[in-house]
Parts: sequence; structure tokens; C-alpha cells
Amino acid sequence: MLHKIDRFYSVMTKYLGYVLFIFMITMTLNVFYDVVMRYVFNSGSIALQELEWHQFSVIILLGMSYSLMEEAHVRVDVLYDRWSIKKKAMINMMGSIVFVLPIALLVAFNSVDFVMASYSSHEISMDPGGLTHRWIIKALIPASFWLLIFFDFGYFIKNLLLYKKANEQDSSEVGEQ
Repeated sequence: MLHKIDRFYSVMTKYLGYVLFIFMITMTLNVFYDVVMRYVFNSGSIALQELEWHQFSVIILLGMSYSLMEEAHVRVDVLYDRWSIKKKAMINMMGSIVFVLPIALLVAFNSVDFVMASYSSHEISMDPGGLTHRWIIKALIPASFWLLIFFDFGYFIKNLLLYKKANEQDSSEVGEQ
């Protein structure tokens, strides 16, 4: 059962990577267009400039979950690289529960009021010609942290399986001796 859950999370991580790839490509094209328009044609769009940081925000906020699952998050590799697979898995599971989950829950719950205030006030860009409906990008904050909680569960399962596999290997090595 745990292997099926792990495979499900692997597939979900792959699709999240595709979504992030699309956002990265569109952001790159948007920045390229904006630079060409500004410096070649002395023209530009405030809305497209704001869209750049909206796209960047999407990449960062969704990228948290992707980087967690792909082991691309920050850690002290000087120590971590020297540990056994079993110890790494245990540290990852503990970190998942002690660090990721509480922070993600804190932000997920506490950012909802921030989004609701933006939505109820019909917040728009302060710049003329800027984007409207600013609450949409702000709504991604709690949504992305709920997604992080979702993927944190998958990360825990992934490391639990690694821990069990390492434990079985340790047991089989003791039995052979």
C-alpha cells in the first residue's frame, strides 16, 4: 500500500514539474518580450511587468513542494552526505514532522485573512495599467502551503519506505553472518 502511495506522489511530482516548467518558459518569454519592447521600441506594459513577478511567485510557491520531493531543498550536506540511508531517512521524517508541517500549517491558516482582505477590498495594482484581481496571486500563498502539506505527507512516505528497506537490509546482513 505504501508503495502505491509513493508511486502516486512520484507521478504528482512529475506533473507539478511540468506545470513549473510551463510557468518558467512563459515567464522567460514574458521577460524577453518586455526587455525587447522597452529597450528596442521604447514601449512597455506595466501589466506584463507585474505578470513577471506573478509568474515568479507561482514558480517559487509551487516550487517548494517540488523541491521537497526532489530532495533539492536546503540542508547541511556536509553532515548529511556522511550518514547512512537509514539515518538520512529518519532525519528526513523527523524534519518533515517537526519543521515542514508546523510552518506550513502556520502559513496556510494565517494567510487566509490576508487573501480575504485583498478579495473583499477588490485590491488592484497601484500602477495605472497594472493587473487587477490581486487576490488571485495572494490566494496562491495558502494554497501552495496546503500543497506543501500534501507533498510533505508523500515525502514522509518516501522516507519511511527508505527506512524500512534499509532496516530489512540490516536484518538480512545480520542473518547472513
